[in-house]
Amino acid sequence: MSGYAVTGAGGFLGWHLRAALKEAGTRVEAIAVGAEFDSATATAAIDGSARVIHIAGVNRASDEEVTAGNIGFAEQLASALRGAETPPPVVVYANSTQATNGSVYGEAKAKAAEILAQAASEVGAEFIDVRLPNLFGEHGRPFYNAVTATFSHLVAAGESPIVENDKELTLLHAQDAADILSGAAPLAALESLQREETVSGLLARLQGFAELYGRGEIPDVSENFDRDLFNTYRSYTFPAQSPIDLTRHADARGSFFEIIRSHGGPGQSSFSTTVPGVTRGDHFHRRKIERFTVLQGRARISLRRLYSDEVVSFEVSGDAPGAVDMPTMWSHNITNIGEELLYTSFWTNDIFDPANPDTIAEAV
Repeated sequence: MSGYAVTGAGGFLGWHLRAALKEAGTRVEAIAVGAEFDSATATAAIDGSARVIHIAGVNRASDEEVTAGNIGFAEQLASALRGAETPPPVVVYANSTQATNGSVYGEAKAKAAEILAQAASEVGAEFIDVRLPNLFGEHGRPFYNAVTATFSHLVAAGESPIVENDKELTLLHAQDAADILSGAAPLAALESLQREETVSGLLARLQGFAELYGRGEIPDVSENFDRDLFNTYRSYTFPAQSPIDLTRHADARGSFFEIIRSHGGPGQSSFSTTVPGVTRGDHFHRRKIERFTVLQGRARISLRRLYSDEVVSFEVSGDAPGAVDMPTMWSHNITNIGEELLYTSFWTNDIFDPANPDTIAEAV
């Protein structure tokens, strides 16, 4: 068996799941549901797969559309499961904690779980029902269904959101959700990975990030939640707020400039030389924060968001130093475009661990 079959692969959580599976080298077969569902294609994608993950759902529509969409998607997937010659040993459902709140959406999600559980039982597969809380993460869609995305978008644009309903939220980073759905983390870890925060507390954290990052400084990211929330915020500042200008002080003795100010957590600094025409990098990170700063020479730093063809490039020079922070889940590299040796400083927010490098090969 090889590969995972996934519905909703093109959505927010699906994108995060595919990024996580890329690190593991797991192939993803996308299954279309709804109007684009094709029984033969879906069955072929499921046949022989190691795991089926159902993410696709409807949460912003009329009550009738929410009910019909969530139940209909589950019924389509269930029929494809039953048709597979070699069904997967595991079926995972990206359910919601709202499944028990009695709402139209919650009832539809709960019914979909029943449909998939029945189909999994019939084909002899384990059924894993993952009830996810409020998700946040890089490149979430503002003004849709995640307050973190809306706040991050507004704060990054210099606006001051108003909290109208200050309630407590249960938050989970999309990469943690992806790890649970993929089996990289056990379902039992879900509770420990979640974080409770009020709406006003969430906004205050993001505004604190914006104040520091607006000066090119890194906030305290010693806790995983703060690191993940900061990475989420950063995704709304890129590329508009890059590169970060550094003040260069020069006199007859030479020059001096600060590379980074970090307010908490571990970190590691490295230095490299690169000969003209050579490119370094071509990888991405899921959680690591990384800063490139050219100290001497000329370079082009290029970045590409995963599963996109658009490349963002910056030309930087040691004569007018600027730092470029690598957004998570963007492949990136640096090329010496000058005629002299390139001197570059690299800073990361963690100490490199060969057993968990969070450095995944991916060409820009």
